[in-house]
Amino acid sequence: MLFSLALIFILGIFLGEIFKKLKLPNLIGMLLTGIILGPYALNLIDNSILSISADLRKIALIIILTRAGLSLNIEDLKKVGRPAILMCFLPACFEMLGMIVLAPKLLGINVLDAAIMGAVVGAVSPAVIIPKMLKLMNENYGTEKSIPQLILAGASVDDIFVIVIFTILTGLAQGETITASSFLQIPLSIITGALVGIILGLILTEFFKKTHLRDSLKTIIMLGIAFILVTLEDNFSNIIPFSGLLAIMSLAITIEKKHLVLANRLSSKFSKLWVGAEILLFVLVGATVDLKYAFAAGFSAIILIFGVLIFRLFGVFLCLLKTDLSIKERIFCMIAYMPKATVQAAIGGIPLAMGLSSGEIILTVAVLSILITAPLGALGIDLTYKKLLTKD
Repeated sequence: MLFSLALIFILGIFLGEIFKKLKLPNLIGMLLTGIILGPYALNLIDNSILSISADLRKIALIIILTRAGLSLNIEDLKKVGRPAILMCFLPACFEMLGMIVLAPKLLGINVLDAAIMGAVVGAVSPAVIIPKMLKLMNENYGTEKSIPQLILAGASVDDIFVIVIFTILTGLAQGETITASSFLQIPLSIITGALVGIILGLILTEFFKKTHLRDSLKTIIMLGIAFILVTLEDNFSNIIPFSGLLAIMSLAITIEKKHLVLANRLSSKFSKLWVGAEILLFVLVGATVDLKYAFAAGFSAIILIFGVLIFRLFGVFLCLLKTDLSIKERIFCMIAYMPKATVQAAIGGIPLAMGLSSGEIILTVAVLSILITAPLGALGIDLTYKKLLTKD
């Protein structure tokens, strides 16, 4: 395990820095590290790490979501209003629609399997988008119109919506009956997650005000609570719909609202944690990529991914109608809402494990969507934000 971790960190940093020197996002180097070291290539990552890969990736996601919450001013979000809400589900809906229209023609699968594929591919990656938006906020690009905050908030809730739809569709494919209450899980998980996060945030803020602790210990306490929230979601969401990740973000936003100085100090701590967590996350995402599937899919799957992306971009465009954003700013939002990685790595293999007839092609398209959109979206953000957004 230790040797595998050494390879993950050293090669991940090395290839990440090479791509940085080439003016490309360093996450491409990290994904490539995972592909090279993973079980489908050199097989140098120990099974003990691969067996807890999903948990390690979730820890990294918790770190970046907490950091985002600590940096997100709720007043900025209120200024955005309607578009922020629409960004949580409309682009994903359009991408799923695109998949239902295009996948049966291009890949010869049925409509239900196409819908499941759309749910797998439809989620954006907070792990790619959030660090980029935090960088924009730190550099004051687009902040006057709250553009980074809009994208950041939408990307955080988008995943919840898509995963609930995915669960409903895979249940339907296995012959389960779907009722109107199944769809109620989406608003319920958002409301319960936000409420639990706010209550815990208020309690924690008061506790930190009255108890003298080092910021490092406060960070550990927040991580511990975050792990409990995610565990509650995993174990009890079938009884009460609940989003642990949204609760974590709401908790952090509440601390930012109630105690800004503390939030800034804790954000700095989580930024340092993210340095290591980022490498682990993207290398382990890369390790899930089976290039054999990617090559076997052929040109049709690549055309499909670009085709559904056009549907997605149109969805983002509709979200931004009747806003004061310029054409350049709208184009930037469309580019920033492209990257896929974490959700596709997490759920891409589930239909295959369930024994669904199209499981292998769904996994293949999930893999290709990571390989195409994560670098393309990250590179697009890096190359265009200074040209398309105004510095405030």
